[in-house]
Amino acid sequence: MNLETLKELYVNELRDLYNAENQLLKALPKMAKGASSDELKKAFEKHLEQTKGHVQRLEEVFEELGEKTKGKTCQAMKGLIEEGSEVLKADGEASVIDAGIIVAAQKVEHYEIAGYGSVRTFAQLLGQDKSAELLQETLDEESEANELLNKLAEDIVNPEALMGPEMASVSSGR
Repeated sequence: MNLETLKELYVNELRDLYNAENQLLKALPKMAKGASSDELKKAFEKHLEQTKGHVQRLEEVFEELGEKTKGKTCQAMKGLIEEGSEVLKADGEASVIDAGIIVAAQKVEHYEIAGYGSVRTFAQLLGQDKSAELLQETLDEESEANELLNKLAEDIVNPEALMGPEMASVSSGR
């Protein structure tokens, strides 16, 4: 890898994000399937659709730059997904596992927010205004996904996990 110019760094980071998003296309359905909360399942299904759009936007950015659309293995995303997989394989109370899934998903969102914020800024500095707008759109969606996860955790999942299995079944009438 050669990083002599900001453009080279920009392209390198775009390739990292492109691979990260493609890894998520495979991981999000597993997260949705592993979630017991209907609201959490729906959030992952919605974010899967958004992620398809993120990939398309990155492809537009590569085209705008005149670069080949290709990823480079994102080791960070690989690790974050592996951590999330461990939670999905865990035995235990469903609401506690959902809380763990949210933690894993928020780690992913924070990674993406950092990445998209950086490449959006690089695009602005390099005069790539259309690309900067596309990257900002994705950044906004990643931030919204993170806020939704916060809301689900605070309003539904974490309180259920705190109650434990006995209390949850009493309060829900199960």
